Amino acid sequence: MENLIKKNHIDKQNALGILVIVIGSVFLLDNIGWDRPNWILSWHTIMLAAGLWIGYRKNFQGGGWLALTIIGGFFTLQDITIFDFELSKITTALIVIGLGLWVLLRPRKIKAYPNHFSGTAEIHEIKS
Repeated sequence: MENLIKKNHIDKQNALGILVIVIGSVFLLDNIGWDRPNWILSWHTIMLAAGLWIGYRKNFQGGGWLALTIIGGFFTLQDITIFDFELSKITTALIVIGLGLWVLLRPRKIKAYPNHFSGTAEIHEIKS
C-alpha cells in the first residue's frame, strides 16, 4: 500500500513538472516572437487546463473538475480555427458526442444488496 501511495505521489509530481515545462515553453516562444494563436493563453483555456488538473489530482472523482472542463472546453473550441474552418460550427455536436461517450465508458459502480429472502423465511399458507 505504501508503494502505491509513493507511486501516485511521484506520478502527480511528474505531471506538475510537465505542466510547468509546457507553460514555460509557451512563454519562451511568445517572448522570442513566435506568433501563437490567441486562444492558447486565454481565460477559457486556463479554465480548461485547471479543470483537467483538478480532475487528475482527484482521480476524476466528483463533478467540480467536469464543470470547469466543459465550460473551458466549450469556449476554447469556439476560438480555435484550423485551416480556415471554425470549430465553433461543430462544438455542440462534439460536446453531445463526448457526453454520450462518457455515459458509455464511465466506470460502473455495482451496488451489493443483501439478500434478505434467501431460504430463511418460512412460507405459511392461509386457509379461508
